[in-house]
Amino acid sequence: MLSYRGLLDDASKTLYHCSETPRIDAEYLLQHVVDKSLAWLISYGDQAATVEHTLAFQDLVQKRAEGIPVAYLLGYREFWTLKLRVNDHVLIPRGDTEILVEQALSRIGKDHSQTVLDLGTGSGAIALSVAKERPQSEVIATDSSELALEVAKANARSNQVENVSFVVSDWFCEINSHRFDVILSNPPYVHPEDPHLNQGDLRFEPLNALVSGSDGMKDLELIISQSPRYLTSGGWVVLEHGYDQAEAVRALLSAHGFSNIDLYADLNHLPRCTAAQKV
Repeated sequence: MLSYRGLLDDASKTLYHCSETPRIDAEYLLQHVVDKSLAWLISYGDQAATVEHTLAFQDLVQKRAEGIPVAYLLGYREFWTLKLRVNDHVLIPRGDTEILVEQALSRIGKDHSQTVLDLGTGSGAIALSVAKERPQSEVIATDSSELALEVAKANARSNQVENVSFVVSDWFCEINSHRFDVILSNPPYVHPEDPHLNQGDLRFEPLNALVSGSDGMKDLELIISQSPRYLTSGGWVVLEHGYDQAEAVRALLSAHGFSNIDLYADLNHLPRCTAAQKV
């Protein structure tokens, strides 16, 4: 019978050729199975693993070896200060998107109420992170997928975020006459022929939340062109985009009358987020 450390060692070898982080993946999966911290696994790793734990862990490792993302196997992903439920109806929140949250918060005052719109909320990662940090503000989160919104609503409840409401909407279609101080979005922006779509976790994530039009820019163009009519004077739009789309996004924002256009890098020091202000 293997010890818990032995299970980790074997799993790391199994996942070596299909994951960039085989040991970390194995640790997350085993923590989930035994419902213990990594510190516990390190301290008690020499204990013999129970049959129940062994079988459950090996099943998850096999699924991971088939490519299923760790977040989908665990059923959650940590993002900002939140623990978010995820499934195959939503994109897996990524650390690179936290730069969007940072820039949004820097433009939302702490001392008075502001209105915020998160377009294409998915799991609710952006909307809930902002709403949690700015409880005096009103956040509206939209998505065209009712299944995605069910995930986001569940995340609002589990993280006790009450100042956010959810609307089924294809971008601005159901927003009507609302005006917002800040509009946020991490829209689909991947080119349909991008080879990364056939690699790693992206193979299992919803394609319509990744790919945009024939060149990856369709949804960014729509959001930028329509945002001015939904923003208050001096309001901000903050967008995530591809590392190679920064100049195109800047040109679009400038063409639609935005000023104070600033670009921000993600955790990998790649251009990932642009903020701009309505004149």
